[in-house]
Order: sequence, then structure tokens, then C-alpha cells
Amino acid sequence: MAKAHVYKRDHINTDEIIPARYLNTDSREELAKHCMEDLDPAFVNKAGEGDVIVGGHDFGCGSSREHAVWAIQSADLGAVIAESFARIFYRNCINCGFYPIELENASQHINDGDELKIDYENGKIFNKTQGSEIDFKPLPDFALEIVRDGGLLNHISKKV
Repeated sequence: MAKAHVYKRDHINTDEIIPARYLNTDSREELAKHCMEDLDPAFVNKAGEGDVIVGGHDFGCGSSREHAVWAIQSADLGAVIAESFARIFYRNCINCGFYPIELENASQHINDGDELKIDYENGKIFNKTQGSEIDFKPLPDFALEIVRDGGLLNHISKKV
């Protein structure tokens, strides 16, 4: 079961997801150690495998960098749920094989610490803590295929 880590604010940027001072490496293990560090210094110690970040509007704004997605993925998180995403971050998620979930009023449906189960294909979040079911628009088939293949490069190599 995934635990929700809710940040009730808009414009969480890529420098907060992975601070620029760590961009001198592409080691995913090293990036994972610093995921969300400038926003929540305790994040990596409290986040578990499959957990979910919940944010407001424009999640992932700022600099265009795959490192932000790699840090989240490598910290073994299951998803990011946000009211909206910066477009380039959203596409970087898909291209890196990570599922971004857009959910209107996300932080009104999910509280910090809620236990969630996500059905990515059918667009449903089961909030076990609240006993509720939340619908979201799932990724289109072509994007879901890229995520399932582990990212765009893996997807392309399967096609040739």
C-alpha cells in the first residue's frame, strides 16, 4: 500500500525536487538520496517504496531536467499526483517511464499519510484511509505503453 506525502502548495519546482547542487551526477542512487531535499529535508527518510507525492498546480515547473524524474523514480516512489504539471516535466515523466497523475483538487481528496492503491490503467485511486474511490483520467494508450516499456528509449528499441 502506498502512503501519500502531501505538499499543499503550487509550483513545486525541479530545484526543490532535486537541488541543482546535485546535478553533477547522473547516478540515480545518488539523486534518490536528495529527492525533495530543499522542500522537505526529512522526505527520503520517511518515504517508502511505492509511496506517492501529492502536490498542487504546476508541479515540476522550472528547469527542464530528467534528473528530477530520476530522483523521484530512484527513491522508489510509485507516482506523483498533482492538480497539474509543468508540461515538460509531465512529458519527461512519461519519457522516463514514470506515471504522472493529474487530479483536480488532489490535496482535497488525499491527506498526508493516507494509504492509497492506484489502478493506473482504469484511472482509479482507492483511498483506504478515507474509504473513498477517486477517478482520474488515465494516460492515453500510447503513453501508457511507453511507461510500461520503461521509457521512450526502451519503447523505441522494442519497435526496431
